[in-house]
Amino acid sequence: MTIDVMFPYYGDVAMMKAAVDSVLKQEDRDFKLTIVDDGYPDDTLPAYFAELTASDSRIAYSRNEKNLGANGNYRKCVGLIQHDIVVIMGADDVMLPNYLSTVRQAFREPSVSIVQPQVEVIDELGEVYLPLADRIKAAMRRRATGSSSTAVLQGEPIAKSLISGNWLYFPSIAWRADAIKAHSFRPEYDVVQDLALALDVVMTGSRLLATDTVCFQYRRHRESDSSVRALDGRRFDEERRFFDECAADFQRLGWGKAALAARLHLSSRLNAVSLLPKVVAKRAWVGLGKLLGHAVRF
Repeated sequence: MTIDVMFPYYGDVAMMKAAVDSVLKQEDRDFKLTIVDDGYPDDTLPAYFAELTASDSRIAYSRNEKNLGANGNYRKCVGLIQHDIVVIMGADDVMLPNYLSTVRQAFREPSVSIVQPQVEVIDELGEVYLPLADRIKAAMRRRATGSSSTAVLQGEPIAKSLISGNWLYFPSIAWRADAIKAHSFRPEYDVVQDLALALDVVMTGSRLLATDTVCFQYRRHRESDSSVRALDGRRFDEERRFFDECAADFQRLGWGKAALAARLHLSSRLNAVSLLPKVVAKRAWVGLGKLLGHAVRF
C-alpha cells in the first residue's frame, strides 16, 4: 500500500532539500512524493527539481502559476492525493528513517483515520530542544493518552482535549485519504486550519491513534508566521472565531464538556498573556489591546 507524501513548498531552500532527503532515506520504500512549489523565487530550483524527478520515478513536481498561500497550497495537495494514506509534510521538517513504517503499522488498527506519532522538536540549526510551548503540548498529550505507548481516542474526549490545547504536530500526522478528502482545509482559516481539519474528522466519528514511537522532527522557528500574527493580534482574532464555531458544533453533537472548553479556550488565553511582555517591548500597542481583549473577554 503506497503512502502519499504531499510536500507543499515555499521557503528556505536548504531546509527544503534536507526535508526531501529525509523522505528519500525512509526504510519503508513504498511511497509517492509529490512536491507542489508555491512559486518560491530561487533560480537554482528548476535544475534541482528536474534532476530530482529524473532520478526517481516516485517523485512528482509541479509549480503553481500564482502563489496560493499556505492554505491554498494545502488544499491543492489534497486534490492530488492518489493513495489510501497520506501525510502533508512541512517543507522544513525532517522524517526520521522509521517514519513511514511507524505510521503504516499504526493504520493496522481498525477505524483509525488520524495517526499522531511522537516527534522531536528541532531549532533552525537542527538541534533538538524543548521550549515551553512544547513542554505544555507534551503534558497535554500525556493527560489525553495516559501511560499507554499507543492510545486510540475518539468522540468528545479527544475533541475536548484538542480544543483545550492543541497538542498535535500537523506536519507529522498521517491521515486516511478518504477522511481528509471529505473535509479538506477550511479556506477561511490561515492559522488554525490544521486543528480545524482534525476536529472535522473527529466530529464524524473517526478515531485518532497516538503512538510514542519517535519518528519525526518538527522544526520550531522563533519568528514563524503564526508568531508574527500573534503579536499583532490576528492569530487570536482567528482563534476566537474558530472557538465560537467549535462551541456551536460541539453543542449540536451533545458534547457539552467540549463546548465549554471551546468557550473558555484557556490555553489560548494564557498564550496571549505570555506574549504581552514581547508586545510591550516592541511597542506594538494595537496588538497589546487585542491580546488583552482576547485574554479577558468571555
